[in-house]
Amino acid sequence: MSERPRRPGAHELLAEVLDEGSFLSWDEAPLEVAPAGSTYAAELAAAAERAGTDESIITGEGRIHGHRVAVIVGEFTFLAGSIGRAAAERVTLAFERATRERVPLFAAPASGGTRMQEGTPAFVTMVKISGAVAAFKAAQLPYITYLRHPTTGGVLASWGSLGHVTVAEPGATIGFLGARVYEALYGEPFPADVQTAENLYEHGLLDAVLPVEALPPIAGRFLDLVLAPHDTEPVPAVPREPLPDLPAWESVTRSRDPERPGVRALLKLGATDVLPLFGTGAGEWDRSLFLALARFGGMPCVVLGQDRRAERAEAPLGPSGLRVARRGMKLATELGLPLVSVIDTAGAALSKEAEEGGMAGEIARCLAELVVLPVPTVCVLLGQGTGGGALALMPADRVVCAQHSWLSPLPPEGASAILHRTPDRAPELATQQRVRSLDLLEAGIVDRIVAEHPDAAQEPEAYCRRMAQAIRHELGDLVALPPETRLQARHARWRAL
Repeated sequence: MSERPRRPGAHELLAEVLDEGSFLSWDEAPLEVAPAGSTYAAELAAAAERAGTDESIITGEGRIHGHRVAVIVGEFTFLAGSIGRAAAERVTLAFERATRERVPLFAAPASGGTRMQEGTPAFVTMVKISGAVAAFKAAQLPYITYLRHPTTGGVLASWGSLGHVTVAEPGATIGFLGARVYEALYGEPFPADVQTAENLYEHGLLDAVLPVEALPPIAGRFLDLVLAPHDTEPVPAVPREPLPDLPAWESVTRSRDPERPGVRALLKLGATDVLPLFGTGAGEWDRSLFLALARFGGMPCVVLGQDRRAERAEAPLGPSGLRVARRGMKLATELGLPLVSVIDTAGAALSKEAEEGGMAGEIARCLAELVVLPVPTVCVLLGQGTGGGALALMPADRVVCAQHSWLSPLPPEGASAILHRTPDRAPELATQQRVRSLDLLEAGIVDRIVAEHPDAAQEPEAYCRRMAQAIRHELGDLVALPPETRLQARHARWRAL
């Protein structure tokens, strides 16, 4: 028989997550929501005695890795962690105070949902809570959620689902509709293992599933990254080197080398404090699109990159991958962080599923959102740049490319098949279409080429460090510009092509 997992209560969780002795309560006496002498008043009194709290929600502040944070924690033993008007008011007040005082917020709900004793008046408090969360995020303040067992109903459908980073307790039941309600309504049990943290992670709804003891280091890394002051100290540009006039097909061939470093190698060798995220947060994931928070030098940023090592012929970049990318764009905007996009793809999926999943629309939305994204943006053309899937990540303030990277509307073999009814003239088409880095620089599509000596696959560490230096240099230049000037320049550069 497997050991039952440890489920810490609210006070125990705070003791585990916060720096020792740092918790300070924000709570005042809860709203009076039950007439004296009523059955509900008796239930509230009994719940308080059993739980050791005066409501199902505890709020306050503390420190995680030295960072001051606001906290909202649910206590499930108080009427199943249900949210009535008093608890909702506490949640709302905590978000509002955190917004005024400009501190990040850590939330750890454990709740069966809306308090049935209060009915509709409690139910509609979801609206004011969600409004308070929206105002908090509009202020570009970080929000971490830790979904505990169970997190269901209106709590999940409001503040529980809105974190920038969302982690869950192992084995936790997480879902919108309770299994008991489902069975009562439909006369059959709810399908097993659907509303589990592990299943939701596999469907791209969570960034991680972690026990509480593993949470402080992850939360600390997140806060270290997003709260770090941007290091605006100038970093020297990578020296421009004379590049040999090699045939385009040579670059195409080299870019396909399985030993060539991709986005993960770039981050491992050239960045620090990398914190991977997972999925769209809306029920989808695509391993060919890697999303992370990272730091280049002293510059924190959001990185979204096409991971060609995760691409396979049977699983190329799909619409869900571009929706992961759009999550990264939204994250950068909400946290006020620069965005680095990395292009390295053999091309977007060509399939029934991709068409029905809205591939064309996702490409269009990526292009439109990147063009107007309010934060500094750098695009890195790292290797293969095939089709609309590649172009979707390109319209940045600055575009840096590797010497043997390339960009084309189709793979050269496909272009050859269209024009000559055979793929055999691909090398000729690569030259004609001006796909190589030198051609892209001459056309004003890219701003800088990072040399390879003679090939990134032969010098991965040195190459990744040069590319990281180029990224950091461009980020430093862009952060120093007034936002309006930067956005005008971005529009003008892409308008001129």
